[in-house]
Amino acid sequence: MFKILSAKEAISLIKDGDTIAINSFIAWSNPEALHDALYERIVETKTPKGLNIFCAAGFGAWDENRLGDRYMRLGAVKEVIAGHYGGMPGAVKAALAGEIEAYNLPLGVLSQTVRAAAAGKDWMLSEIGIGIFCDPRVDTYALNDISKRELVKVVEVEGKEYLLYYTPKPDIAFIKGTTVDPNGNISFEKEYLIVDALAVAQATKRNGGTVIVEVERVSHEFSRPRNVIVPGILVDVVVVCDNSYEHNSYNPALSGDVHVPATQMDYYINKLSGDNNFKKPTGSKNRDIVADIIGNRAAKELRPGHTVNLGIGIPENVGVHASKQGLLKDIYITVEAGGIGGLPAPGLAFGATIGADMISEMSTQFDFYEGGGLDICFLGGLEVDMYGNVNSHKMDGYYAGIGGFANITHATKNIVFCLTFTTKGLEITSKDGKVAINREGSIRKFKREVSAVSFSGKHAILRGQRVIYVTERCVFELTENGLKLIEVYDGIDEKSQIRDMLDFEV
Repeated sequence: MFKILSAKEAISLIKDGDTIAINSFIAWSNPEALHDALYERIVETKTPKGLNIFCAAGFGAWDENRLGDRYMRLGAVKEVIAGHYGGMPGAVKAALAGEIEAYNLPLGVLSQTVRAAAAGKDWMLSEIGIGIFCDPRVDTYALNDISKRELVKVVEVEGKEYLLYYTPKPDIAFIKGTTVDPNGNISFEKEYLIVDALAVAQATKRNGGTVIVEVERVSHEFSRPRNVIVPGILVDVVVVCDNSYEHNSYNPALSGDVHVPATQMDYYINKLSGDNNFKKPTGSKNRDIVADIIGNRAAKELRPGHTVNLGIGIPENVGVHASKQGLLKDIYITVEAGGIGGLPAPGLAFGATIGADMISEMSTQFDFYEGGGLDICFLGGLEVDMYGNVNSHKMDGYYAGIGGFANITHATKNIVFCLTFTTKGLEITSKDGKVAINREGSIRKFKREVSAVSFSGKHAILRGQRVIYVTERCVFELTENGLKLIEVYDGIDEKSQIRDMLDFEV
């Protein structure tokens, strides 16, 4: 039978060396009161220490002073396994400084390993990751030299190669819901996402661990069975925190309490974009101009009936242009966190969906993607090489993590990468359909060889996928012979502003 405890009492159940599985998608559905209580206990008692953190999608809020980043810098964490590090600046600093062990694997794979762990499996097989950095024959999934655990093996079954991924063994589950009923059943009516709450609870119980759930309220009425996300039989402790919704700025359009038709999407996008709780700094007005040019050109690849995935960053602008062009009613946009229909929320709200038709479990969404459910996807990138390989997860001094990138691109029929041709100082203007480059960026993104492989051009060709690379000045297409220049924008000089700036032939 579950107990209702204070956050401080719940956190006292965590022991040195425990593995904590956090059910969150970056900041969303993240139990902030539990993180705060853990931080306060560590400050007061210096325990627990040697903690291991597992979170498929990452557990930060783009802020070193919130969530897990707070106790990361206190030296309480020994190891982190996550799919996305971009929202955890403290964790990235600690990892790159060699202060913690840290590993990065595809988000969808980690999500599915939780489900496999819930079923009592010690490992699972997947084609995701073959030929990219997490394939031990290609590179490493460790963020530093002190991270030496073997988490992946290459195996062959009936003549076909797979990667074997080991499953997590959580001692503690951190889950955030909205309501607990008299039987301990947890519903998520104010949450924007489910993530993998049920599988995280099941995997923790299977390992003999303790499931701790943060909720906003206690109900004396029993939940409708279909509204229950985590049943009471899996819940050990409930922590009640009044008004504990995301960033203290609950948005009914993201939870589904308000349905948003396609004709009203622009209003809600602008409203979210202007909310400081969700606004992610863009750096400059010029960056917005660049993103608008790329988003507008990329959106021209959309066709009525398409099922779509939009990535974070510049690709978010594709959704904005689809809305402006009246395409939303004719396409189905999805986001890896679980939203189907509607439009992915922008900026810090990424992962949530405005006006979703359905919010599924994350592992189920990745099943759909890997089964070829997407017609087209739009993703960003840090570097592209002459063979069409893309690096989206790390650069010198920076580690974003692969996120759902590898799972999304695995079986999607049409892949559109959205990125600038150069960066760091790039300044452009656009008027009457003409693009003018006023100053080049000091870093070129298209180069002979990428520093890390998040996407394999070779494997995309073998799978018969169409791949294009949309920039602020031109468009490339992937062929068997490498990149092909297929479009140059009006106002751009092909020789001086494209070909002469490449250290390889296209």
